Amino acid sequence: MAVPYYTGRMTDWLNNRENPSAFTAAIITMALISIGSAVTEFLCDAIYNVTMSRIHTRIQSNVFRSVLHQDIGFFDAVHTGDITSRITTDTNTMSEALSDRLSLLLWYLMRTLCLFGFMLSLSGRLSLFTAIGIPIILLIPDLAGGFYQALSAEVQTSLAAASQVAMETFSAMRTVKSLAGEESETRRYRHRLQLSFQLNQKEAAAYAGFMCLTNLSGLALKVAVLCYGGQLVASGVVTSGDLVSFILYEMQFTSAVEVLISVYPNVRKAVGASEKVFNYMDREPALPPPGTLAPKTLRGHIEFRDVTFCYPQRADAPVLKKVSFELRPGEITALVGASGSGKTSCVCLLKRFYQPQSGQILLDGRPIEEYEHRYYHKAVALVSQEPTLFARSVQRNIAYGLRDASLGKVINAAKCANASGFISELKDGYNTDAGEKGAQLSGGQKQRVAIARALVLDPRVLILDDATSSLDVESEHMVQGAVFQRSEERALLVIAHRMSTVENADQILVLENGSIVERGRHQELLLQDGIYRRLRQNQLRGFGKNRDTVAAGTGTGTGTGTAEEP
Repeated sequence: MAVPYYTGRMTDWLNNRENPSAFTAAIITMALISIGSAVTEFLCDAIYNVTMSRIHTRIQSNVFRSVLHQDIGFFDAVHTGDITSRITTDTNTMSEALSDRLSLLLWYLMRTLCLFGFMLSLSGRLSLFTAIGIPIILLIPDLAGGFYQALSAEVQTSLAAASQVAMETFSAMRTVKSLAGEESETRRYRHRLQLSFQLNQKEAAAYAGFMCLTNLSGLALKVAVLCYGGQLVASGVVTSGDLVSFILYEMQFTSAVEVLISVYPNVRKAVGASEKVFNYMDREPALPPPGTLAPKTLRGHIEFRDVTFCYPQRADAPVLKKVSFELRPGEITALVGASGSGKTSCVCLLKRFYQPQSGQILLDGRPIEEYEHRYYHKAVALVSQEPTLFARSVQRNIAYGLRDASLGKVINAAKCANASGFISELKDGYNTDAGEKGAQLSGGQKQRVAIARALVLDPRVLILDDATSSLDVESEHMVQGAVFQRSEERALLVIAHRMSTVENADQILVLENGSIVERGRHQELLLQDGIYRRLRQNQLRGFGKNRDTVAAGTGTGTGTGTAEEP
């Protein structure tokens, strides 16, 4: 920025020739300044870009970590595609703007201030005249910035919606193929992209319009300053060299302002993209933070005390109403009931996916909120009806969440889950990739791997949520035998739709409309002639009807026959 000043000095020397050494001194000074400027610019850019790369990596990592620590209610309310878009697309947009645009914004902001200082030192009148025209130029980006920010947020939301369609389709390809839904999904995705395209068109039109106005206003300011400066030189107020220096400074100043005007909306755009990112980072989970309790010994005694619970999205519809029961070490407790009676809700609360509205859940007499997160979930293991496996080896799937699980420990757990046999027959044995969501394994194989994944933790409380529904009868008996044999070491909670699965339970709890209406052993509940007996009779009638229709060759049994219980 000192170069225009020495250019003006050279102009005065060429006009007056009073100081011959001034020309040489100006040339040498400008050369040194140019070299120094190049070196410092290189250092500044290198340091800035490295810093911003580190910030981008940190932000993306922190957003991912923050999302993982949210409560399950957050994932119930927010689509997976939206979350993925925020972590990837929005953070990239924000990072690019910070790395390039924010750098230019800061650079040219300081340049503008310094240039105006040089202009004031040369001519206060010309500087004042220039300053009067600047607000007119600055008014345009301020109006466009807010419009840009709103458009940017709409564009990002639209792209997230398109990503959600793609992810939803790809994750359910078997269903799409089986129902020949390729074209309908393509049309749905194309419709989302068309909405994004229309928003992009608006964004592009707005950008072109305000850039045109910006350039015209900047050109008008240059012409006006040149005319006024010529009058000041004619009247002897400023020298021709000062006017040359001022014009050069004013051109740089106007260019700097134009850069600020063009960069500012992009930075505002990044602000719009970053809002959701920082919302995710700042969001506090609805659940209270986990405690630090991690005793060396744990019995595994669970107690529900008057637990009432509503899902966050249905706060006016309680699914559990003052539920109380106990899971004792060495005992098998079964939850039965019709669909929607509250069985899975009990499991969700026990795994701390949600927080009950009232009542308490105790583990060895202490509220489960007081236990350390990893310790608690290692002590209370869950095997669900539709377990999710990860795209990694079978061994790593079984040892998921453990940092020091040896292969021997994994194999022992697989044997207990009756999974070692089929795993050994896989192409690479325990190193075989399970595929995305376990796609390389059958439903029964996935369930056995999931049971092994729970057993390798050696939990004090084991929850089987219809965990053997995909197994044949022989495999189910083998798995249950292996699991139930060690039930004296832990509390076992079983949820099953096959009534034969719960017959040997030490305690059967019958849920209806979120309340426990019956409890006792199998034979005791049959004698009561209540809901449990009715559920069992309905299932046996369904089996009888199916046998009758198969024997008749119809193959169209609906499970609504009236055969009496054998």
